[in-house]
Amino acid sequence: MSESTVSKTQLDDENDQEPPEDGPLTKVAKAAVAPLLVLALLLAVWETTVRVGIANPVIIPPPTEIALRLFELLGQGFFWEATGVTLVETIAGFFIGSFSAWVLGTWVGLVDLTRKALYPLLVAFQITPRVALAPVFLTWFGFGITSKIVMAATICFFPVFINVVVGLETVDRDARTLLRSLGATKLQTYRMLSLPSALPLIFAGLKTAMTMALIGAIVAEFVGASKGMGVLISTFNFQLNVASAFAVITALMLAGLVLYGIVALLDHKCGSSGSCG
Repeated sequence: MSESTVSKTQLDDENDQEPPEDGPLTKVAKAAVAPLLVLALLLAVWETTVRVGIANPVIIPPPTEIALRLFELLGQGFFWEATGVTLVETIAGFFIGSFSAWVLGTWVGLVDLTRKALYPLLVAFQITPRVALAPVFLTWFGFGITSKIVMAATICFFPVFINVVVGLETVDRDARTLLRSLGATKLQTYRMLSLPSALPLIFAGLKTAMTMALIGAIVAEFVGASKGMGVLISTFNFQLNVASAFAVITALMLAGLVLYGIVALLDHKCGSSGSCG
């Protein structure tokens, strides 16, 4: 074989090779470019609108002032105490609500009688505005952290529950029948087939639930609390310190993004493959 033929063959092989797949961080960076550009444009318009006098800076403070107030709050102990309280309420409510939803969703998804008996009742509960339950939880559990955890758990329950049920219903029936014919028990079938197949949908529900748990905790703090980021927002609004209120809201948004990102990373590791191994 001539040297030119070998070179041509090597060149063809190199052209046929697919480019290396981007890593998770690279994918995140590429996906964030467009949203960050849009955000920068919106902030620029917002800043300009206030600076030229179109908007009242007392009511709508410019982004630069909000950033300055946020930087000042980061140096205050009461801010970190409030942040810690809200994060504890959010994370505890998320785990309690999600675990309860997974257990009940598995029961409803696998047992026909339970599905017929409980599913309509749970849908009716979902239709009920959960925000209206906040004063009730306050009466039942008091002004402490418990009522906020219960509120967060209640709000984040249904997204996980419905995705668990739907995920289990979409499992391949032929594969399930095959496993049962090979002597697999119901628990083995669930562990080897049903749960891995439902994981992508379950993680979709978990990502929604995490953000809703934070909303539930803040709503409960608005209704009645002595500590928390919701209390800070209410206090700053009462003082007409709108810039500081926006700064706390910005911190809440960033905290929510971090919590969402943690669940999204777990989804990338476990949800797409159906296994965390």
